Amino acid sequence: MTPRRGPTLRAQLLGQQLRELREEARLTLKDVAEYLQRDPSTVSRFESGVLPARVPEVLAYLDLCGINDPQRRDALKRLSQDVFQKGWWDGYVDDVAGSLVDRIWLESRASAIHTFQVVVLPGLLQTRDYAETIIRAADPDAPDEQIQRWVEVRMTRQQLLTKAEPMQLTAILDEAVLRRKVGGTTVMQSQLNHLISQATKPNIEIMVLPADAGAHASPDGAFEIFEMPDPYPEVGYVQTPAGEICIEAADVEHLARAYDLLRGMALAQQDALAFITDAARDMQ
Repeated sequence: MTPRRGPTLRAQLLGQQLRELREEARLTLKDVAEYLQRDPSTVSRFESGVLPARVPEVLAYLDLCGINDPQRRDALKRLSQDVFQKGWWDGYVDDVAGSLVDRIWLESRASAIHTFQVVVLPGLLQTRDYAETIIRAADPDAPDEQIQRWVEVRMTRQQLLTKAEPMQLTAILDEAVLRRKVGGTTVMQSQLNHLISQATKPNIEIMVLPADAGAHASPDGAFEIFEMPDPYPEVGYVQTPAGEICIEAADVEHLARAYDLLRGMALAQQDALAFITDAARDMQ
């Protein structure tokens, strides 16, 4: 969880759209640089997200590229403003990796998240005791004060599920996630009961992929898909031992197909909750 320095995902998404605007208009970096009265290297940094473009630069891009549609102009303007907008997570930037800050920002904007998990439960569905056990296992040398800061971040993220217009969460859980006795019997039973309780909410759907389902569409592991409102593209996340990797919008379609296949193999919510109830009983 060492902090990462570099362009934020917000700046990268903005830069990607600016680059697409320029390429659609068949303009070079030099063309844009002359119009903005900047050098080409600065324009390149705008498009890579290393140097986030501010609203005046974005509006100039739109003017130069001939974008007159009010909705598109407003969407890009809002995205530019969002790059510099602060949120509750800024109080934790010294405690968490930049990739987690990106993720928290994505969660704050997403209209829906579709997650497939094979080792641990999604952070948005974890109890405090379960989360603390997972975090301590991942970094056993961290001081207790730091552990509690990380736990607090995870618990705060869960408020997305209970706000006035809550985010939609769909979770497919491999059976192994439910059988892994994280924190011992008491912690795990409480966690499984929490899952059952959460599934009663209209914005949360929980499914289970049983072990006897056999081979499936994601043999390489867990992943997530973030449905985003305009002007943001859909974003995918793939989990690896080295951390999470953001998947570009063009490749999210592959994840979406895999998710549909997994959904077709998984136990739907009613049967899934019966399965989880049995798993909690088996813990005894």
